[in-house]
Amino acid sequence: MGPDRGPASRILPASPASIARAADELIAGRLVAFPTETVYGLGADAANPDAVAKIYRLKGRPADHPLIVHVRDSAAAERWAVWSDDAERLSRAFWPGPLTLILERLPTACAAACGGQPTIGIRAPAHPVSVRLLEAFAERGGSAIAAPSANRFGRISPTRAQHVLDDLGADSPLILDGGDCELGLESTIVDLSRGQPALLRPGGLPRMAIEQVLGCSLAAPDAAAPRVSGALAAHYAPRTLLELVSAAELEARLALLNQVGQRTAVWSRTKPHASSVMWREQATDATVFAHQLYAVLRELDASGVDRLLIERPPDGEAWRAIADRLGRAAVGSGPEEAVSDVRPPS
Repeated sequence: MGPDRGPASRILPASPASIARAADELIAGRLVAFPTETVYGLGADAANPDAVAKIYRLKGRPADHPLIVHVRDSAAAERWAVWSDDAERLSRAFWPGPLTLILERLPTACAAACGGQPTIGIRAPAHPVSVRLLEAFAERGGSAIAAPSANRFGRISPTRAQHVLDDLGADSPLILDGGDCELGLESTIVDLSRGQPALLRPGGLPRMAIEQVLGCSLAAPDAAAPRVSGALAAHYAPRTLLELVSAAELEARLALLNQVGQRTAVWSRTKPHASSVMWREQATDATVFAHQLYAVLRELDASGVDRLLIERPPDGEAWRAIADRLGRAAVGSGPEEAVSDVRPPS
């Protein structure tokens, strides 16, 4: 891709010719953005340390923050990780799909893609474009694609091709446009590298489904758990300050912000009394909410308001991953200098 190409021309419909071109880019050591069923990924040849380093530089990602390696199937995964009986059971049940397994990596696996850890995060994506891209990459001698979300580090994940371009701008690589991501939330991450399996990140696959296949409960992460994508306290964050409030708190909080001149956008299940406020209605179904989450966050973040007030999601396992993402987004939201005396007490 020549330097004279305009950013908009970097979004290509995911045709066979475009997918072949993207596979050629990966083989040449360049980056490609592509859709998965969860979010858009920023991919590089997982076996090429120089290519993997480009991901870290473009995202501004710390070098010790591991990537997820995407493979076609369990046979391909076994060339990267020490395969276990639990890994076989889970991959048979849920691959291709939104489940990342943390396993001991083989000595031949690229350390750069693993954040320097002895473990590797690996999954087989289900989106037809990512499946075809992995096939085309394999036809050219490639093995696996390392890919975090295709956005600046710590910011809102992209679920549309345009989101990638909005975030990366003139630095954007070739972007395969596969439409909106079906799930809209990152994969569930399960650690199989140490004793009892542990849930390190809730995501697109429910906890109970995993536990049924394993025949045991998933442990909570502890201080010795491997580092994984999306586990930092501040992540998925808008540049506008975001507050999570209960339905009972919403009107009073909005009134206070209005009194001090804060322009506010609200995402809640019921419309606020203030007629002038920007409002988006929350879905009451967790699957629909998850699909909309990052697109709505991006829309509100780009609206030019001073604050985002978001009603907390309901309790319950179906909402766990959504609550996780919103909580981390609130912690990381806003520019550093924007913390003010109208923040609610912690």
